[in-house]
Amino acid sequence: MHPRHLLQLLVLSATWGGSFVLLRIASPALGPWVLGGVRCALAAVAFAVLLRALRQPWPPWHAWPELAAVSLLTVAAPFVLFPIAALHVPAGYSAVLNATSPMFSVMTAAAMGDEKLTLRKALGCAVGFGGVLLLVRLGPIEPSMSVLLAALACIAAAATYGVGAVWMRRVAVRHSPLSASAAVHVSAMAILAGPTIIALPSARPTIAAVLALLFLGIATSGLMYWLSMRLMREVSTSAATSSAFLIPVFGIVWGSIFLNEPLGKGMLPGCVAILFAIVLVTGANPIRFLLVRDRGRRKT
Repeated sequence: MHPRHLLQLLVLSATWGGSFVLLRIASPALGPWVLGGVRCALAAVAFAVLLRALRQPWPPWHAWPELAAVSLLTVAAPFVLFPIAALHVPAGYSAVLNATSPMFSVMTAAAMGDEKLTLRKALGCAVGFGGVLLLVRLGPIEPSMSVLLAALACIAAAATYGVGAVWMRRVAVRHSPLSASAAVHVSAMAILAGPTIIALPSARPTIAAVLALLFLGIATSGLMYWLSMRLMREVSTSAATSSAFLIPVFGIVWGSIFLNEPLGKGMLPGCVAILFAIVLVTGANPIRFLLVRDRGRRKT
């Protein structure tokens, strides 16, 4: 993997890790349905402006059914499930459980014949899952039915995104990443429009919640989804979704800084395991990259 791709994965991880903190701020005030629906609408508007500014066309109408299916899996479902979880569990917990998405991507890509399930990738998934377990902090919240259901919502969201990411890569190859991203979010807005309108009267917006929603809609949903789809065209699905292994690190750190969520003792070894998992799943070799770059400098 090219260093540029690793940098993009890092940016995605840091931004999406922060999104779990923003969900904890916005979801109690707005509710999961309003948060998910308006978030999609903001992203759709941002993409429409970008398409107009860059003079890029919308996808042809015959492509919209497939894009709507991708939208349901990678946007509409996760954008409601994660806010539901945010009502009951810390941001770090949601970020940790989100790290299971590459495992679903690897298995789905292998089942659909897009990629081979190599021993290295399987080992990377296992190591990543082990790192996630080390990052789980025992004690901050007491086990309850609501916590269990919130955890299941996170896993379901990770599964839908992981499965949908394989389909998203196929779409990204056939269409412009920007136009496809725009159509996906317009479709998600349409899918969530009914429940959002019904739930709107129960929303109790605050300044913090509105600011969090704006960043979620324009940055994490808009620009980062576009970056993710661009990345899908250049690397494998398992490599592109491996950012989820690093998201827990940022989710826990941001949660600790901005929400005073406690850090666990498994932070350091968990981070090391997750970084190693990314190396295994993506095939990147940072040591070899540093050696090659050093040789290049010596030649010049």
